[in-house]
Amino acid sequence: MRADIKLRKRIALTLSILTLLFILVGVRIGSLTLFQGKQLTARGVSQWTREGVVTARRGAIVDRNGDVLAQSTTAYIVSANPQLIEDAQGAARVLAPILNMDEETLAQKMGKKGQALVMLKRQVPREKVDLIRSVRMETEEMQKLLKGISFDEDTRRFYPKGTFLAQVLGLTNVDSQGQSGLESRYETLLKGTEGLLKTEVDAKARLLPDGETVYVPPEEGSTLQLTIDSVIQSVVEKAMRDCMADNNAKGVQCIVMDVNTGAILALCMKPDYDPADPPRNDTQLLNELMRITVITDVYEPGSTFKILTCAAALDSGAVTVNDGFHCTGSILVDGDKIRCWKDSHGAQTLRDALANSCNPAFVNIALRMGTDTMYKYMRSFGLGSRTGIDLPGESAGILINSRLVKNVDLARIGFGQSVAVTPLQLITAASSVVNGGRVMKPYIVDAVLDGEGNVIDKTHPQVVSTPISEETSETMRALLLNVVDNGGGKNAAIPGYLIGGKTGTAQVYKDGRVVSDVHIGSFIGFAPMDEPQIAVLVTVNEARVPVDYGSITAAPFARQIMEEVLPYLGVKKQMPGATQAPGVVVKDVKGMDVQEAKKLLQAQLLVPQVVGSGNTVTYQLPYAGSDCRAGDQVMIYTYDMNVPEAEDMVAVPDVKGLSMVEASRMLRARGLDMVLSGSGLAVKQTPGAGSYAPLGTQVQVQFEFPVIGEEKDAAE
Repeated sequence: MRADIKLRKRIALTLSILTLLFILVGVRIGSLTLFQGKQLTARGVSQWTREGVVTARRGAIVDRNGDVLAQSTTAYIVSANPQLIEDAQGAARVLAPILNMDEETLAQKMGKKGQALVMLKRQVPREKVDLIRSVRMETEEMQKLLKGISFDEDTRRFYPKGTFLAQVLGLTNVDSQGQSGLESRYETLLKGTEGLLKTEVDAKARLLPDGETVYVPPEEGSTLQLTIDSVIQSVVEKAMRDCMADNNAKGVQCIVMDVNTGAILALCMKPDYDPADPPRNDTQLLNELMRITVITDVYEPGSTFKILTCAAALDSGAVTVNDGFHCTGSILVDGDKIRCWKDSHGAQTLRDALANSCNPAFVNIALRMGTDTMYKYMRSFGLGSRTGIDLPGESAGILINSRLVKNVDLARIGFGQSVAVTPLQLITAASSVVNGGRVMKPYIVDAVLDGEGNVIDKTHPQVVSTPISEETSETMRALLLNVVDNGGGKNAAIPGYLIGGKTGTAQVYKDGRVVSDVHIGSFIGFAPMDEPQIAVLVTVNEARVPVDYGSITAAPFARQIMEEVLPYLGVKKQMPGATQAPGVVVKDVKGMDVQEAKKLLQAQLLVPQVVGSGNTVTYQLPYAGSDCRAGDQVMIYTYDMNVPEAEDMVAVPDVKGLSMVEASRMLRARGLDMVLSGSGLAVKQTPGAGSYAPLGTQVQVQFEFPVIGEEKDAAE
């Protein structure tokens, strides 16, 4: 009886244990099925399949004519299956010199027996892969030694023109991801979509003869077509190499822009590097060389800024081309003495002041405008804000808050100090001065193309603002033509072409202080001035030469560029063998509508000045048929019905601030005589400026010597 009870207890205990085990197994199965099913399935699939990424071919970068600047070429990923490598050290000894890798590193990778596949190196050129295959087939011993080595297709970036446009194109890393420049800015478009290759393998990661293969093809990246012209870029690259060497400069920069669209035709910065072989072992150096300094670095532009000051003053009515200025070498503003680059320019008109790059004249011009007007134009020119170019890292420049601007600040801004711009900001703003008054948004990518070459996105020229009128732009073209003809830009003159422009010599700051022995020399030129097409800005940073003015360091290389680029663009010489600023025979505009007369004279590159409030030209000086030169002024007069006979009347010019010689010359040019008293500069006249007087009238002019302050600082 007791034995039966014990037996039943044992059976019950056994059943309980079995039941509990069954429940535990059920729970485990449920857990594996319901909660870990996906993970376990994925693990199983990974064990019997080998999955690889098929890298998409990165899109190319080409110039405006389709010339390749960057493209992806076929390369390979060299991998090893450690389970098939019997002698890791021996295999490493063979592969190390071919792959240019450390032997011990290779041996360690191939010795990881717990892994089915390890990557040895990426972006291996085809010729090296062919060499490995050749070595493996030499002997049975080599076949056995390199049995576990495999190759998968990869891509690497290739820059066929070396340092050409290096910073703009940028870099990619070993994974073909953009690191800088256009490669980084347009990473999403260029990279494409990766494909997939999945195959079935056995426990030792060997392909199954009858296994299934799944292949998802990659999608190639889009192609960027730039506004850059390789021919123009080649000209610029050579000129900048010469410029840097001849000037022993720390750095040089050049931008060539289409003034009518904002398209960048060439962009060069030196020193540079080869994108195919960058100095990756020196991160600091590489970061410095990769910067697109024409958009990232700001500087005080110096006298090239006078283009903007002059245009703003003319457009606002603060000055006219007839206004006179007197330079004694310095000017006093709020106790701060600002000097000119020359001891004295004497009496001069606005036209002369721009050609002479006279600082005191532009101090006066800025002060006449006042802060509100000056800042209105500067902002309209785009200063103090990014241009929006399609490149990474652009700076906005530096403008003093207008509420904090003092007279001395405004005075210095007038001739290019106390304001900081990027080279791109400057050329963009200056281009509007000659293109009819339109600030164009600069751009460097013209179109995005798909794999078939079809345009999927197109950049269209965009007008950002219109700071000055078309009439002011016409006048400025003539004035800038005169700068190259008679002023500091003479070294940019090209026989047969009408070149306009302006030089600049700007200060360099180090540790917050102005360095006196080095400067940034620059020249910005436009051509041809009768119908401008291109702007060229050359800057030379810290030239180590005896004279480092922009007229010496930069202007000759801008000329070198334009001399080759203009014929390439189809711009014909207007006067073969002639010099700059040809003679012009003044056309007869009497009886014409004032606006039509202005356009006719401006087409001759003359500077019309309207006197009177009528709508019809009744008189002109110089007379029709007179010989002048491009850039000369032509006075066109209008009269109301109340005014006496036009043929016998002339508007009296303003001679205040002029010397005796200059005042007499201006009055005689209008058929008037001068009666003087005193000496020095003109301070008073009768009849007054703007009044009408018969031809031959004697104008009483009183002269006095002004009180001039001491000298301080200035830039060219």
